[in-house]
Amino acid sequence: MRHVPVLVVGGSSVGLSAGLFLGKHEIPALIVERHAELSAHPRATAISQRSREMFREVGLEQRVLDASQSTALGGKIKVTSLAEADLASIPRARRPRAELARESDAFTPAVLGGPCPQHLLDPILREGMLARGGELRTSTELVAVEQNADAVTATLLDRTDGSRFQVTADYLVAADGASSPTRRMLGVDTHGRGGLGDHLVNILFRADLGELVRGYEFTVCEIDGPRLKGGLLPVDQGGTSWVFHTSYDPGRGESPQDFTPERCTELIRLAAGVPDLKVEVRSVLPWRMAASIAGEFRQGRCFLVGDAAHVTPPMGGFGLNTGIADAHNLAWKLALVLRGRASASLLDSYDSERRPVARFAMEQSLLRLDHPQLHWDDNAGAERASVGMVNLNVAHLGFSYVSDAIVEPRELLASTENVELCLDGAPGTRVPHAWIGVRGERSSTLDLLDSRFTVLAGPRGAAWCEAAVEAGVALGIEINAYRIGGEETSDDGDWPGRTGLKPTGAVLVRPDGYVAWRSAGGGADPRAELARVLARVLGR
Repeated sequence: MRHVPVLVVGGSSVGLSAGLFLGKHEIPALIVERHAELSAHPRATAISQRSREMFREVGLEQRVLDASQSTALGGKIKVTSLAEADLASIPRARRPRAELARESDAFTPAVLGGPCPQHLLDPILREGMLARGGELRTSTELVAVEQNADAVTATLLDRTDGSRFQVTADYLVAADGASSPTRRMLGVDTHGRGGLGDHLVNILFRADLGELVRGYEFTVCEIDGPRLKGGLLPVDQGGTSWVFHTSYDPGRGESPQDFTPERCTELIRLAAGVPDLKVEVRSVLPWRMAASIAGEFRQGRCFLVGDAAHVTPPMGGFGLNTGIADAHNLAWKLALVLRGRASASLLDSYDSERRPVARFAMEQSLLRLDHPQLHWDDNAGAERASVGMVNLNVAHLGFSYVSDAIVEPRELLASTENVELCLDGAPGTRVPHAWIGVRGERSSTLDLLDSRFTVLAGPRGAAWCEAAVEAGVALGIEINAYRIGGEETSDDGDWPGRTGLKPTGAVLVRPDGYVAWRSAGGGADPRAELARVLARVLGR
């Protein structure tokens, strides 16, 4: 019987991300996927700045950026049909792309990019995962799972020939979607509002609409005509690949099977306002918005990530990005436990940290569903606060983890609108970004981490850096150490000051980029203090 360190069930974006991040930590994962091929349907398209930071960490930022679409950030418009609309006269709530890019450069090193549909993202993730020692086995379905104190035993079905075989793993990661058979096998319940709104179909098609939309960017076009209602979204920047969402009513006997190529073509022509438009219908995907969250993200040696753990409405782009962050949070913890460098108790922090964040994401998405105008208007901060909604950057980046793997975390948001105020070096928050010079090269503070524990000290924090090296040797883990604004790293923006540090202070940053501990100034015994902090974080 074959044994693997980690078995990942589900080979879509989140499962592939799990394999990718595990590979970065030199843990080869076996990913099993019930379908024979990666999905050709775009599905989710929004890639947050935080997700781009994670892809930057594994060397894939530019690949994802190249696959992203330049039609992003145009906001939402509402028309009866594209041909009948005067797009030039429609106001857009979103600010210009250049202004948004300048703003994001202050809090993230990730380049601002447009949507990257999953059918373009997944091949990039697959290639990166395979290059790091992972394995993807398609047409393979999990049909049973058992676990004990030592391992997980998975019974798998080869869908090509009907044969069954077993694989054992130290840990299992379930990334098999909203209906997650693995979650059901584990007996984990879900809670939340469940299905929301109409039953929908997502029609992927090709048609040349360039002459109608060229030069007028939009993220979503709501079609609200006398004969048709739905949503039209661009997939490529050339105006030739699109998805159209429209509803059907099972209560009236309607079903996805009603959406034949002929009917889809008719609907798309209505949406475009071009009766003789040449249309190529590529696929039809039924779906329905939902909001739910699993009662637990960890059960023994099994973990839930992505839609298997939480389902959110699409508004705000939380679903895919929250799942990618799940995988990123879990990967380094599994790696350290598998190597014997951390106690298995570290894995408890996965549920403690990610479940509240997923709940927060679900709540923010629902608020955006209830108040869409506040989501699309960048200037509606006061109105958002009045209903409990936060700025989108704050929602994706500004939260704080609270767990035993964080020393004295900050539990509340520092700001509901300004993400830079949230990223201030407090334990539990993502380490603040700043552009610095390292041996003559321009880097972000996030680039210094390299998937390791890292001590970032003020310009006179040499004692913390020396203590970090000694602690790493004693604990058998790699620890980076830098003085920001010291001789090795130039900093023109007073990074220590923005991080709540005196020149002699330091922060300990985890491999996932989150601050585990902060000392505003120098310590009486830096070696003892860092050893104590690391032992707590690692559960040793």
